[in-house]
Amino acid sequence: MRIARVLAGLCCVLLTAGTARAQEWPDRPIQIVQGFAAGGNADTIARVIAQPLSVALGKPVVVEGRTGAGGNIASEYVARARPDGYTLVLLTGGHAVSAAVYRSLRFDPVADFAFISTVSVFPFVVATSLGSPITDMPSLIARARANPGGTTFSSVGVGSTQHLTGELLAQATGIQLTHVPYRGGTQPLTDLMSGRIDLMVDSITVTGGAIRAGTIRALGVTSAAPWPGLEVAPIAGTTPGFEVLSWVGLAAPAGTPAPIVQRLQAELARILQMPEIQRTLAGLGSEARASTPMEMRDFVAGQVRQWRDVVATANIERQ
Repeated sequence: MRIARVLAGLCCVLLTAGTARAQEWPDRPIQIVQGFAAGGNADTIARVIAQPLSVALGKPVVVEGRTGAGGNIASEYVARARPDGYTLVLLTGGHAVSAAVYRSLRFDPVADFAFISTVSVFPFVVATSLGSPITDMPSLIARARANPGGTTFSSVGVGSTQHLTGELLAQATGIQLTHVPYRGGTQPLTDLMSGRIDLMVDSITVTGGAIRAGTIRALGVTSAAPWPGLEVAPIAGTTPGFEVLSWVGLAAPAGTPAPIVQRLQAELARILQMPEIQRTLAGLGSEARASTPMEMRDFVAGQVRQWRDVVATANIERQ
């Protein structure tokens, strides 16, 4: 009985100390770690939210790049960081894809994080060249069925979200497509326009300018409904139920005190309602979209399950 009282008292002391630390937070700069190249989509979005978060919290919020392994280096770094609210990570859709593609990771993509809120979501576009005989989704499906595997599509690499989106499209329409991986950059767009590849699967950030300029032909967008600012029909119009939305979200190490997570979520949700922030994100081809911590956790877990199914069905070799 005495031991039980001692343990109960110790728990109360620890809880009180944790609450006190959360109430004092923040008392020094906060860092948002992101895992991709400077100037890229993740880095840009991290900086878009860092400045207003700094104003809201009264302390500097700095963005640090820890690049490599499709964002996994940044994720592992934050998963192992002290859960004190001073080290956050900007996760992308690739976080869930990595869980599907890699045989093992040095962190658990769900359990090792205290999810705060999604920041934005965005679809992909399936496009072809102007000279292609493929003019819409029905003609793509007909051509691919007539010549299984004879239609190629590009992505920014094996196991990327774009790659798995192409595989999911093939599964949903009952066709076979041949994947041609690139390392990103403008080469896929150049090869598409020259006819070296048949299809391109990429974000609006990459394809939007060429679509609006009329130099490539968009066959469909992967959002369930038409995407604002893009006059492209959803693939779901001909393939009911098809939808792929990639995402960006903010998280902390598992064990971060709940009051800190709640404060961050509330401030971020308020920031994402600012018209100037919404316009900036829309210019990047994405839509501001906040969530609760539990909604983000459930969403990420669902994404992991979805992409694992795609990888298994497509017989993609796990890395």
